[in-house]
Amino acid sequence: MPRISKRTIAGFQPAEKDYIVWDDQIAGFALRVWPSGRMTYVVHYRANGRFRRYSIGHHGPWTADLARAEAIKILARVKDGSDPNAERGEERQSPTIAQFSKTFVERHVNNHLKPSTQGEYKRSIDLFIKKKLGTRKISKLTRSEVVAFHHAYRHVPYQANRTLGVLSKMFSLAILWGIRIDNVNPCRSVKRYKEDKRERFLKPEEHQRLGEALDTARLTMPEAVNAFRLLILTGCRLREIQCLKWEYVDLDERVLRLPDSKNGARTVQLGDGAISVLRSITRLKDNPYVITGTKTGAHLTDLQKPWRRIRKEAGLCDVRIHDLRHSFASDALELGEDLTMIGKLLGHRDLKSTARYAHLKNEPIQRAVNKVDIKISQALGHAPKDIPAIDRSQSSETSQSGVDSYTRV
Repeated sequence: MPRISKRTIAGFQPAEKDYIVWDDQIAGFALRVWPSGRMTYVVHYRANGRFRRYSIGHHGPWTADLARAEAIKILARVKDGSDPNAERGEERQSPTIAQFSKTFVERHVNNHLKPSTQGEYKRSIDLFIKKKLGTRKISKLTRSEVVAFHHAYRHVPYQANRTLGVLSKMFSLAILWGIRIDNVNPCRSVKRYKEDKRERFLKPEEHQRLGEALDTARLTMPEAVNAFRLLILTGCRLREIQCLKWEYVDLDERVLRLPDSKNGARTVQLGDGAISVLRSITRLKDNPYVITGTKTGAHLTDLQKPWRRIRKEAGLCDVRIHDLRHSFASDALELGEDLTMIGKLLGHRDLKSTARYAHLKNEPIQRAVNKVDIKISQALGHAPKDIPAIDRSQSSETSQSGVDSYTRV
């Protein structure tokens, strides 16, 4: 039992049958010599009462020193209760990311996500994840590879972050389903790119121009105009109005009872303007939707194209449909409603989502700071406009005189 080294290996000759040469320093570490002359570094150990042999690699690509260091690592894993041979078998059976993405879509995306979110997930998988990482084993992907993947899309930070979120969810479920056996999500702690949130809302004169453009478009695209008016007057999300059915509308109670919004079922209170719009819409016997499409029994599927025409007519080319919801929130804020009430109007699950609207308009904040300013100024003995001005020239002369005196001294 010599010490396996470069010098001793040179003396080993092939025989009629393969044989094992044990290392005299590391128990279980050995060199297997084949009749063909090929030599393989191996480690023998016991796991769960069974004798196992783990092949490190062939002599040549592996040197004796590298194989010795690897053997020490393997035996340390055995001591901690692992079975390296079994883990290697599981890794070999591990699917590629492209293969697992199919399972991920079938078991999770199609069953637990809303249709619009399903589309976003599938788009990220097909256009980005499978394209860059599809051939990698899901058990082998490292954090450094994820960082490089995320970095490759730095020019589209929003898409990079959304795709990273989809990939992270894939690995979380791979761990839960026992496919990623090391329980490591390589997406964890990868820093997202900063996203510039849009803060566009309509001013009163812009609302007026939009109203005129909607009146003009009513003759050519009445369904789209009805949809936009309801979006403006309710603060609803696009899909909540686009897919609104008459069975959800209760004009007597002045509410919309949405069974499945972004955050689950919610009730939308209606004002006089929204009620008026709904009463003006003709119900079709063969169509359950409020905003009807060209196909029988279907809703209007494309509101982006008519919106582009209407906003161009109104001179509001930078305004998105979702900005109508921002405007609803900012107007409520300007009228003095608190964030809790605005959150209820918008159907937010928590106050954090509503808080981003708090600084959309400065007028309420300016009024508040003026009230505090006046109160403190009066306590100091002056109204804000009565505070005496400082004579800067006299102050400057005095200061200069003091400097001159000091210099003379």
